[in-house]
Amino acid sequence: MALPVRQQMIYWGIAALVFLAVLYLLGDVIMPFLVGGAIAYFLDPIADRLEKMGASRVLATAVIFVFLILIVVLAALIVIPLLVQQTSDLIAAAPGIFENLRGFLTERFPELINEASPIRQSLANIGETIQARGAELLQTVLSSAAGVINVLVFMVVVPVVAFYMLLDWDRMVARIDDLLPRDHAPVIRDLAARIDRTLASFIRGQGTVCLILGAFYAIALMVVGLQFGLVVGLVAGLLTFIPYVGALVGGLLAVGLALFQFWGADNWWMIIVVAAIFQIGQMIEGNVLTPKLVGSSVGLHPVWLLFSLSAFGALFGFVGLLVGVPVAAAIGVLVRYFIERYQQGLLYRGVEARSSQDSDAE
Repeated sequence: MALPVRQQMIYWGIAALVFLAVLYLLGDVIMPFLVGGAIAYFLDPIADRLEKMGASRVLATAVIFVFLILIVVLAALIVIPLLVQQTSDLIAAAPGIFENLRGFLTERFPELINEASPIRQSLANIGETIQARGAELLQTVLSSAAGVINVLVFMVVVPVVAFYMLLDWDRMVARIDDLLPRDHAPVIRDLAARIDRTLASFIRGQGTVCLILGAFYAIALMVVGLQFGLVVGLVAGLLTFIPYVGALVGGLLAVGLALFQFWGADNWWMIIVVAAIFQIGQMIEGNVLTPKLVGSSVGLHPVWLLFSLSAFGALFGFVGLLVGVPVAAAIGVLVRYFIERYQQGLLYRGVEARSSQDSDAE
């Protein structure tokens, strides 16, 4: 006999409170384990595919991590130092960029940008503020991250956790399935499958799209010679998970930088090339990447996703940002499930549904 609904709600409520308490009290401790689990979840389909090709789980996991380590080493030796250098250069060049913008606007719109104009003063203040605060902000972020996490331990624990979780992923899922309450196991499996599809679409699919587009924008902009192209590509790639925002923000930033770099020179046409790069990126995303990797429906509305990240980030810090997407997916699936049940019930269908049930009983 199943437990009464009231007792079930009590038990599930206690489980949710324990989960939130663990996040709040042990956030910094469990963060490497959450990151390792996220990496294992991301790589599990690759391991499954290698197993279908005849490799053992151990061999598949080892091959994946060899390639992953090579990518991390190359990024640490090449990409990260260049990114830090370009970010520092962009911060240092900010006053000059805004000074050029002020000069351009003064030349084109002299009646609008006069000596006493608030716009003129604001442009000057923005550049000086970015230069004064930018390096300080970057240093604060790096020092605070180092204070929250022991970087050395983090770099050691995360790969180890990810390796063993990827190795034992199928066994862990089977074990959890054995522990499900028998009366509710079919419903829980159905909800878990829906949550997995939503997460797979967003984390694996949309995450891969962000990586591909970020790399494309960064490489293409650096090839055409745009200064700070790596930083612009990174920003555009990170914001791609919000439809159109990544291309819009990255495109405006890239074209703005191109205007000051190429305007008035013999190669002014490079401004058009920079704009075309983002147009090509949008065509690739809309026609190839998103249909193939994400599918027709992600199931996570951008506004709901941003709210979840903001709320969990404010409550639980960086750990909250890590769990924000899975929690948003789970809540979204549960809400849709309860809406389905509501629309099938008498409260929604009313007297007509009750009459239909009575006639069927007769």
